[in-house]
Amino acid sequence: MISVAFYAQEKETTSYFDNEVKRVSNGYLKESAFAKAHTYFLQKEWDSTLVYSMEQLTTNVDDKALKDLCLFFRGYAFKEKGLLNESKTAFLGISEDFTFYNQVKLKLGTILLEEQDYKNALTYFKEIEQYSTDELLGIQKDNIEENIGLCYMHLEQFDKAESYLNRSIALKEARKDTLSLIGSYGNIANLYYVQYKDTLAIPYFEKAYTLSKGIKHFPSKSDATFNMAIVEENRENMAAALMYRKEYEQWKDSLNDQNKVYEVAQMEKEFAVKQKQKEVSLLEAENKIKEAQKDGLLYSSIILLALLGTGVYFYREKVKTNKIIVAQKENLDELNATKDKLFSIVSHDLRSSVHALKASNSDLVDHLEAKNLEKVNTLLHSNSAIVNGAYNLLDNLLNWALLQTKQSYFEITELRLFFIVEQVAHNYKALLLEKKIHLENAVLKSDKVYADQESLKIILRNIIDNAIKFSNPEDTIKIYTQATREGYCDLVIEDTGIGMSEATRQNLLKETIVTSEKENKEIIGSGLGMQLCKSMIKKNHGEFFIESTLGKGTKMIVSLAKIAPNG
Repeated sequence: MISVAFYAQEKETTSYFDNEVKRVSNGYLKESAFAKAHTYFLQKEWDSTLVYSMEQLTTNVDDKALKDLCLFFRGYAFKEKGLLNESKTAFLGISEDFTFYNQVKLKLGTILLEEQDYKNALTYFKEIEQYSTDELLGIQKDNIEENIGLCYMHLEQFDKAESYLNRSIALKEARKDTLSLIGSYGNIANLYYVQYKDTLAIPYFEKAYTLSKGIKHFPSKSDATFNMAIVEENRENMAAALMYRKEYEQWKDSLNDQNKVYEVAQMEKEFAVKQKQKEVSLLEAENKIKEAQKDGLLYSSIILLALLGTGVYFYREKVKTNKIIVAQKENLDELNATKDKLFSIVSHDLRSSVHALKASNSDLVDHLEAKNLEKVNTLLHSNSAIVNGAYNLLDNLLNWALLQTKQSYFEITELRLFFIVEQVAHNYKALLLEKKIHLENAVLKSDKVYADQESLKIILRNIIDNAIKFSNPEDTIKIYTQATREGYCDLVIEDTGIGMSEATRQNLLKETIVTSEKENKEIIGSGLGMQLCKSMIKKNHGEFFIESTLGKGTKMIVSLAKIAPNG
């Protein structure tokens, strides 16, 4: 039943609007195409307005103010022709410092309201709500109030809608604007009707119908009569409903007849436009004949431009080739740097592990010959730790190399942290038992994050391995989550081990591979695992933090997104 009224007073203030258009356009009337577009715009010949405004845009786009005027003419013409998408595109192309930009916002709000995009329409109307009728080029403020009310009504913010619609009605009643009041009464009646407040709605429907009896505007008569028919049908007063239905059909037939007359007028207008187009075509043909006399100069210009274009092409190709060579060189330098880092790690840490294993095996042979089984047992455990460290180093080295050479595969999916932690912690049961370290998984089963599963396991393996490595017997490792930032879940691996100094903590957070100095000289490590963790956390769109106090333990914090990251 809702019938929306837009700008009922716009025609009464046309002269004010036209005068402002003439004033702003005055400096550009020397442009032939624009002058024609301007004339047809004032005459409301929308097809001709579109033709000549486009001709002006294609011949001169350097003057921003002139371009804005042409786009304004086009947006206005498209709107009057009911082509809302084309109108919106034209208005959105206008710069914000345009003289009639408040009018542009008004038109965009109207288009969005007609397209039922009430939220965005409301944004435009609220931006111009405080402006006066003069600043809006003659549009009455009560129409702005009414449109804001309609937006709130469709957004089901009924209290706000009622306030704005009542203010609009009060202003229209003060101006005794009969035609506009019919639509306004219908709008507030519908506001109450959709809330089932029939006792408030029906008097307004009746007011709208009573006013419509004294005008000749068929659409308003038709809407008001149709609404009364629906009201009487809902009240089960079928005799009255039938009477209103018959009257509605009468006004509907009159409106159809009026539309037919309008269609004939449109056909005549289109015929006139075609005739003008023929005149334009004849003028273009005359111009071509004149231009043919200048062919000699034209051909010379073409040859010169061709030579210039060829030179520019080869210059650009040379620049492009040089850029490719520079990019390839930078990539090669990066790969060489990666290779050097890999060799540095292999030669330093792997050699240390192998040397330690060699020395331990030599002692093992001696103690086996002496049948010193207690010492043999100690050495076997030592060898196991060395081999495990070397294996972890090689595993990290492989994953880091894949990451650096962009060969690793990442698939960000939703994961339950508890089960990932359980899987990784299970692999360390024997080592934890041997070192008498208690590991507690306090992660909630409901905690979810978005990350790549395999890389998250590698991150956890390295952090847990470090926690075990730098913990003393009888120490505790606790894994839990905390929420410090909206949209992120912090996974915390906390140990009560030897901790680290502030200098070491800062060094570990730097973008480097090999730690320059270790506080515990007996523990073999290169920092590659930590570098791998930082790279993989970054690729998972997460962040990494360390909290530690020397002698009191360490917290390794991996912050991951709880919402799927874009891209």
